[in-house]
Amino acid sequence: MAHEDKLDELKRRREEARGMGGAEKLQSRRNAGVLNARERIDRLLDEGSFLEAGLHAYSIREQTRDKSPADGKIAGFGQIDGRHVALVANDFTVLGASSSQVNMKKMGHMKRTSRERGLPLVLLGESSGGRMPDRMGAAGRATIGQDREEYRRTRETPWVSTLMGQSYGSSTWYSVISDVVFARKGAVMAVTSPRVTSLAISQEIEPEDLGGWKLHTDVTGLVDKAFETDEEVLDAVKTFLSYLPSNSKLPPPRLETWETADQDKLLEILPEERRRVYDARAAVQIIADVGSVFELKDRFGKSIITALARIEGRTVGFIVNNPRFRAGAIDPDACDKAVSFIVLCDSFNIPIIFMVDQPGFYIGVEGERKRAPGKIMNWMNALAQVTVPRFSVIVRKSYGQAYLNMGGGRNSDEVLAWPTADLGFMEPRLAVNVLHGVKEDEDPDRFAELAASLDRGTEAWDLAGLYEAQYVIAPQETREYLARLLAVYESKQIGEHFLSNWPTTF
Repeated sequence: MAHEDKLDELKRRREEARGMGGAEKLQSRRNAGVLNARERIDRLLDEGSFLEAGLHAYSIREQTRDKSPADGKIAGFGQIDGRHVALVANDFTVLGASSSQVNMKKMGHMKRTSRERGLPLVLLGESSGGRMPDRMGAAGRATIGQDREEYRRTRETPWVSTLMGQSYGSSTWYSVISDVVFARKGAVMAVTSPRVTSLAISQEIEPEDLGGWKLHTDVTGLVDKAFETDEEVLDAVKTFLSYLPSNSKLPPPRLETWETADQDKLLEILPEERRRVYDARAAVQIIADVGSVFELKDRFGKSIITALARIEGRTVGFIVNNPRFRAGAIDPDACDKAVSFIVLCDSFNIPIIFMVDQPGFYIGVEGERKRAPGKIMNWMNALAQVTVPRFSVIVRKSYGQAYLNMGGGRNSDEVLAWPTADLGFMEPRLAVNVLHGVKEDEDPDRFAELAASLDRGTEAWDLAGLYEAQYVIAPQETREYLARLLAVYESKQIGEHFLSNWPTTF
């Protein structure tokens, strides 16, 4: 056969590169129940769809050339449910997937192609950070920072990052500028490793305390969801992308079939006593297509629920007050969570639905120390720039400034109110104390009289009478009205994307 020697060499080099860090390291991962980088790719992508770029790349340094198959980052193109994506999977078995001159060229290639060709970018993170020998001294300084737009994020296409183990350096940087981050429990994300951190601060520190999944799901909000296994993380990537278009110039995909829940169950969820709490998540599950609700940041900013879902197959984004946490009072973390979700929806042409039942913002020293006023205005600034359809459903309370943050007034295109809506400035019983200084235990009759007077003119009919609400509907009619409005607004669903370069963390 012609060129047999060269073809044999090609076969050998391919096998060596696909062998990653060697049999021993791969077996160690199997023993730990953790997928290797190529197994992750196989799990994520449609079978046989992966087109690898840079298989034959290796370290620029002679001493590590033979130890760096594919140079620790596996890159290329593939399909997820028939749609093309660009992908980079860090191979921790090769030099800890450390970032180098060569493998960052792969990263740049995938980012550039993703942006120019309108493909989602998937980043499977697990890395030790920068490759130290490549970064030392003036020569090392001269090799980094050559692309001043390396960390620019303008949201032409969706970015999804995963944390699949130790994730430092580039895995951290690209995660926090992605649209969504999913983690395997046990993964760690931080600026640098616990060892380096411990040496720098002369104090031993545990990986979990430095940047574990609980910290990032519960406290920082930098991780959207955490799962037990690699497989679950990768399945979440698929699910998330199913709601989004491939790029910002397209509408989200619409499913041709869907199932509808019994809408009368909303009446069973909502208590007649307005001060009693209820399960807002269950309400969303009923209104949306059955099985379509995909919540983000469920452990963070708990007074707000943010979820992707579908109504008659159309992707929508729900921002919902949660009465089960602080009675729905909105704290600074919930502000950050809401704004992050608004940016996601507006950037990728997803209509926003507010479900409103809030007593105002959570006030006190803690909130002020977390810059509550600035975060409230960040939200208003973002909302003022939204160009996708916005619908507000006032369920019960909508008090104070938060009335506007949750889509009140002209901050929504259409406002719907349930007969249970309450549009007071604050809870009447509290207002009696603030305005009149009357306490219930001291003068119960006068207190009740004043509370009743402050409660007048606050019902759904009053708002509708001023055309501040366009519809007063029964709870069980909510899905129908939203579906019809989505159809009305569908003809101009591609937004202007004023929020495409909004900071990812603030």
